[in-house]
Amino acid sequence: MRDCVRIDTRSLAVFRVLMGALLFADVLLRSRNFSFYYTDDGVMPQSLAMEMTPDNAFSVFFFTSDPTVIAGLFVLQALVAIQLIVGYKTRIATVLAFLLVISTDYHNPAVTSYADVLYRLLLFWAIFLPLGERWSVDAAHADGPPRASVAGVASALILLQMFYMYFYNGYHKLEDEIWHTGEAAPKVLGLDDMTFLAAEYIREFPLLLQLGGATWFIMLLGSGLLIVLVGRPRMAVVGMFMIGHFSFAITVRIGAFAFVAMAALVLFLQAQFWDDGKRVLERLGVDDGRVRLLERASSLERVAASVPRFRIDDERYRRAKSGVYTVSLVVIVVSVALVLAATHTPLGTVGAVDDTADSVDDTLSVVNADQPDWTVFAPTPRTTDRYYVFAAKTADGDRIDVYNDRPLTYDRPGQELQQQYSTYRERFYMNSVRRHANDERANGAHIELAEHYCTTWADENDVELTHLNMYQVSEDVTLETITTPEDRETWTSELYQHGCGDNEPTEIEPPE
Repeated sequence: MRDCVRIDTRSLAVFRVLMGALLFADVLLRSRNFSFYYTDDGVMPQSLAMEMTPDNAFSVFFFTSDPTVIAGLFVLQALVAIQLIVGYKTRIATVLAFLLVISTDYHNPAVTSYADVLYRLLLFWAIFLPLGERWSVDAAHADGPPRASVAGVASALILLQMFYMYFYNGYHKLEDEIWHTGEAAPKVLGLDDMTFLAAEYIREFPLLLQLGGATWFIMLLGSGLLIVLVGRPRMAVVGMFMIGHFSFAITVRIGAFAFVAMAALVLFLQAQFWDDGKRVLERLGVDDGRVRLLERASSLERVAASVPRFRIDDERYRRAKSGVYTVSLVVIVVSVALVLAATHTPLGTVGAVDDTADSVDDTLSVVNADQPDWTVFAPTPRTTDRYYVFAAKTADGDRIDVYNDRPLTYDRPGQELQQQYSTYRERFYMNSVRRHANDERANGAHIELAEHYCTTWADENDVELTHLNMYQVSEDVTLETITTPEDRETWTSELYQHGCGDNEPTEIEPPE
């Protein structure tokens, strides 16, 4: 069992670098829409963010609404990402990264996705792992050689996180036979509003997609092999999952999910992978390159060793630190066990267990560490394409589509619907607008977006808006219309009517 949950410290080092790089990239990508999504001048004021998050949710952004301070926190997050990459005071960097990540997600919950959920959960479990054991500033400061591997409760938890996600997703997909027949993959790849790059070409081969979809479904149900197998057999299974996620990365615009999952899969690569890789390089005759790489590594180690150490060399401090680590890990394990027992076993019918599990789950949700249902494209995948039309009436009586910046029409805004979103997070945001459009709350994402258009359109286009209606146009995707959207059945749904200023909401008639 120890071999099954053993993680090579070289894999830990690569995982650390990838997680830091993903965090740094995320900060840069989010900064493109900084004012629109993360300040009170945009569509997610702090009051709405707090309303959409659990009670007592933790976010450092909730302590300020000053755009300058918020921008400073973004910069801090980027600096922590660099700290994680180089592995300096790695456990502190991991804790800081986790707190800043959950803070950012709660600062605008309308733009988050399963990629954000998986990333923060992996960071949470990584707190208990020695990410800085190799190839880091911490390793250069260490008094002895690095451990070859780690095997214990902490390594088991982060590996089981991936197994749980895969298997639970496959379990949900058992509920719909569309996954058994393989029809799900071609229909999902037929959704223009969330596919890009290679999807346009791959969807021309529906039978191949059906085979791929059925294979992925079987892999999800058999994901326990990632834990049970070791050595080269495990490498083969990891390779299959890597190929699957890479295919998602070049076809489906779902954010960083594929890259986060691939970073986590690196943890399953044990010593056999690194030993085989070394032998392959030797057979390829790249010894000169290895020598240069080792020389460069030595120079980097000297630079790392020169970084200030700042270590408290006190036995009582070390014992207290070890005690806090052990107690924290025990509490986490017991909490997770309670939640899983209440959710997936008959113990959930026992009142005391169920109440305790609910209390634990509520506590975990405060720090955004609770497990979702992992219903990615499950149980029934969406097979309707969608795009949005925001019909608006101007003070001059003209009718325009402000979302797509054109005269009012309900026709497709383009052949590739994913291009209606400037960033992938805009699609997640519009999903939140659509879901909350029928809420009876006093406020919501749809109201804030409508108000934003009413107040900014005149400034940016010198045109005053009096009324705005939000519509969603849906297209039914079938196996016969995957590549021919013009042949699909379409229908229009009204999401929300809004009156700009003091005007009462009213229906805006579509063009003839």
